[in-house]
Amino acid sequence: MSNGRMSDQHGVSIGQAAALYGVAPSTLRWWESQRVLPEPPRAGGRRVYTEAELRRVGLAYLCRVTGAMPLEQASVVTSGSRNAHWQRTVKRHAEVLEEKIRELRSAREYLMHLLECPGDDIVEECPWLDGELRDRTPRGRLPEQGLVDAAQSAPRHGPLPGGRDGTGDPCDGTSAAPSRCIVCADAFSQPPTGRRRRYCSRACRQRHYRKNARPQPA
Repeated sequence: MSNGRMSDQHGVSIGQAAALYGVAPSTLRWWESQRVLPEPPRAGGRRVYTEAELRRVGLAYLCRVTGAMPLEQASVVTSGSRNAHWQRTVKRHAEVLEEKIRELRSAREYLMHLLECPGDDIVEECPWLDGELRDRTPRGRLPEQGLVDAAQSAPRHGPLPGGRDGTGDPCDGTSAAPSRCIVCADAFSQPPTGRRRRYCSRACRQRHYRKNARPQPA
């Protein structure tokens, strides 16, 4: 069926629906497979996206990309039923984001504080470094005054409770603003060194390669 005939039926193809929101058609198929989107009606074996379907795709985009919702939670929101479970899902995710906002504000506060250090050599001359180590790293959980003594008394079986600063973050300092997979739009963290990733998983990378290797059905 041509795009013109689809337009006559007040619908567009999956390629046009994806282009409207700046995502790949494979992303819409992935969202369908994960129940974030229902499969749209078909004409001649091809998906047809009507006004209502395009609104639902837009809601999925807002949940997944703008709202950074995991697939499972986004599927609840796009189901269209604003029941108690729907309300709890949105509220819980808003609380998760609020905690992330607090963590990011704390990170920015420290970096701005770091810029104000009067010493040219931060390690040797910063008058606030010892206090920051106590306040913002697991080192503060150890009573010893000197760093060598504290390191000698640190438990060897794993990280101290609470991560870097008691927030539960990883202790390796690699946390950063998430990137988004070009296939499914899932958020993931970039490695601290090396080439930047474009996919959240090997499966998404393979799906992208297969898509480019042969034409996908509409």
